[in-house]
Amino acid sequence: MTIDDSSGTGPLVARLSRGGQRLRQADRAHPWVLDTGVVVLVFLMFCLPDLFHHGDGDGDGDRARHFRLAFTQLPVAGMLAVQVGLVLPLLWRRRRPEVAFGVIAAVFVVQWALGAALRADVALFIALYSLTLHGRLRRLPWACGVMAGAMTLVAVRVSPVVSVWDALFFLLSTSTAALALGLMVRIRRAQLAGLRERAAQLEIERDQRSRLATATERTRVAREMHDIVGHNLSVIITLADAGAYATDAAPERGKEALRLIGDTGRQALGELRRVLGVLREPADGPTGGPELSPQPGIADLDALCAKVRAAGLEVVYRTSGDVDALDGGVQLTVYRIVQEALTNTLKHADTDAGTRVHLAVLAEDGRLTVRVQDTGRSAPAGPPNEEGHGLVGMRERAALYGGTVTAGPARGGGWCVEAVLDLTPEDGAR
Repeated sequence: MTIDDSSGTGPLVARLSRGGQRLRQADRAHPWVLDTGVVVLVFLMFCLPDLFHHGDGDGDGDRARHFRLAFTQLPVAGMLAVQVGLVLPLLWRRRRPEVAFGVIAAVFVVQWALGAALRADVALFIALYSLTLHGRLRRLPWACGVMAGAMTLVAVRVSPVVSVWDALFFLLSTSTAALALGLMVRIRRAQLAGLRERAAQLEIERDQRSRLATATERTRVAREMHDIVGHNLSVIITLADAGAYATDAAPERGKEALRLIGDTGRQALGELRRVLGVLREPADGPTGGPELSPQPGIADLDALCAKVRAAGLEVVYRTSGDVDALDGGVQLTVYRIVQEALTNTLKHADTDAGTRVHLAVLAEDGRLTVRVQDTGRSAPAGPPNEEGHGLVGMRERAALYGGTVTAGPARGGGWCVEAVLDLTPEDGAR
């Protein structure tokens, strides 16, 4: 039978982790509490024993008596002053580590120059650790030099009891351990800080990508909605106006206009359902998704021109080149550009004046040219120097294929919209 002790180790590690996290939070809120606690702990563990056993050596062995006789016995006031000079600067070990280390090292050297040995000397190793962890790394060389000199002084002072080389080995090993521990903790904290910063940066990038994707999708949907609703409503309005005038004079033409309005409305409703359907999450089951239909292409331009003719405009449509073999995305772009251009013509042209529209789709030399030119007014009505959503949408569609769209007055009157798309395949597609 095997015994799994992971269940006991896991909760212990989790509790220690939570305890460390709470300690760090409390330290950030009250940083002086931890520093004061360190000073109090060092005083209780290393200063009080020297004060209580000052001058008391009757029960010690010969080696301990010989060790004490090799050093100077400071009076209680002098010992307390030295202990304060060693321990009290630890209050600034994190905020001013260089100053704290310098003060403690100075008191340490003076103490050993007098020939006194105290347990509170451990404060120098704590100060070295704090300097390595919180101080500037370029200050470490001079701190190591000061530490080596101080340890050499101690080794020389204890030479009557311990070999100089043995004392140096022990003292320098302890100093190296304090230095290495400080460096290890510092590197670990830097790694954790880098990981937290990287995680925060990844979250920001994820949110930015999400916002960009949302904005792109909104733009695409808005462009589709504008093309569908704008064109079909323009046709419906034009047909309704024409039908209202023709009701009394030619009732048959009024009925025809109403029939065309119904057909146009049903077509617009179907396209809206298709666009809105793909935005919803597909339902469960084979028939739960939206009813999809093929996107319009160049072959559908004849039907588009027929609707515009029914609205009162004369449309002359011609093509050149193998336009039916174009990619589906290119054909959709051409259809939407033509649809928007004809919609603008319906809005601004005077149908009673016999406005004629010349539509040309030309594919040649790796380029596709779409030209929609009318004989109506030379400029569309609207605010000056302001582009509508339609022209912006046309330019966005053309930009997907490295194309451009220009719109302006045509020679001899009227308005001309011309789009040029690049049909040259990219290097990766060859």
